[in-house]
Amino acid sequence: MKFLIINGPNLNLLGKREPGIYGDESYEALCRMVKDHAAAHGSAAECFQSNHEGAIIDAIQAADGVYDAIVINPGAYTHYSYAILDALKAISVPAYEVHISHIDQREPFRSISVTAPACVGQLYGHGLQGYLMAMDWFLDRER
Repeated sequence: MKFLIINGPNLNLLGKREPGIYGDESYEALCRMVKDHAAAHGSAAECFQSNHEGAIIDAIQAADGVYDAIVINPGAYTHYSYAILDALKAISVPAYEVHISHIDQREPFRSISVTAPACVGQLYGHGLQGYLMAMDWFLDRER
């Protein structure tokens, strides 16, 4: 199985940005973790991060026919990017939405996801492990 792990704005600052909310692991550590997890299951994972909505949309569109699954943390775009929603709906690659923090226990606007309806599921509040949990959801269905 080939995974595309998409991370939105500010996730490149993991480990530096509000470690009390997002933890002290770096973005590089996250990418190593998902790649190692994929390899341990006979799969592959590629990480993509951008602070730019259009670049995320381009990555989603380019994934069609190339990847088997997307794990996406749209960051703040979760709450207002109908363009990312539309891109996810326009391709045949299933996506799972992940958030590191408990989005339902933060500012009220964070509890609303406009992108989740285009995804097969949503996980939040599990830290970086949420990425692995989403990957496992797909891996379990492949067996």
